Amino acid sequence: TIEPSSNPDSSAVETTEDNPDGGCHIYRYGYYRADISVVEGILEVNIIQMTNIQMTESQAENSLVDFVVTCQGSLPTDVCTVVSDPTCQVSRSVVCDPIVTDKCHLTVRRAFDEPGTYCINITLGDDTSQALASALISVNGGELP
Repeated sequence: TIEPSSNPDSSAVETTEDNPDGGCHIYRYGYYRADISVVEGILEVNIIQMTNIQMTESQAENSLVDFVVTCQGSLPTDVCTVVSDPTCQVSRSVVCDPIVTDKCHLTVRRAFDEPGTYCINITLGDDTSQALASALISVNGGELP
């Protein structure tokens, strides 16, 4: 079946043919317009520094660690931190926060309830991309090795 286009400004023709699979194929000929946005995305994430935050005796039950993170590409709009066991298999906690930054160099502070070795995954994301960096960290009574 051949049907003329309903658009009077176009010479497009639509063709339909039966398919042995029980459906049909529709072929459309003519001119079409679409908007395409090319985005760079977040290309790479690096944890460049991990620093233990000194705390008072009354705060000793939690160890705070600052992770300095850099990235390349688009600026992130959110950061997620997954704290897992040393094998990176069993997740203990997930924390996500929106961020506003004008450069891809930020500090992420996270609390650890008890001493031990942890796998840390830090993910930076925006509306179109994500990038991940991982590290093993040992938290020993509020001191990093």
